Amino acid sequence: MALRPLTRLLQASVSAARLCTPHRPSLVSPRLLSARQAAPFSTSRVLSFSFNVQDEEDFKDRVLNNTKPVIVDFHATWCGPCKVLAPRLDKVISAKNGDVELAKVDIDNLQEIAMQYDVRAVPTVVGLKDGKVVDTFMGVVDEDILEMFVEKLST
Repeated sequence: MALRPLTRLLQASVSAARLCTPHRPSLVSPRLLSARQAAPFSTSRVLSFSFNVQDEEDFKDRVLNNTKPVIVDFHATWCGPCKVLAPRLDKVISAKNGDVELAKVDIDNLQEIAMQYDVRAVPTVVGLKDGKVVDTFMGVVDEDILEMFVEKLST
């Protein structure tokens, strides 16, 4: 007979615990979790034409030895104007459908490369064709200026 009140007490505790679980992120329903895993986020086409430079060897392989023109965006994670310029660059580069690529160089991680290209402020953008500098600019510019900059490289 003593077990019945204990069972009711445990059932009440479990019911009360269920009321609190929706607010606990660790207790996501398995069905919801499997739906999240089954449907990965989609990436836009912009990402296929841009890449983050990992080190100096990667810069040589993917930028200097590239057969396509490459725009190098020297930026920093803490730089506000860099965050404004980046989506504009992505948009203009994606409009070229792979004729021009965008290399992103974080100056805090790759200081040697930034010094080689005389980067004094960020954002600094350098246009390279056949491994040689064609044009460069500093700061945030409008999309029409970016389009002319990219067009100069692709002709």
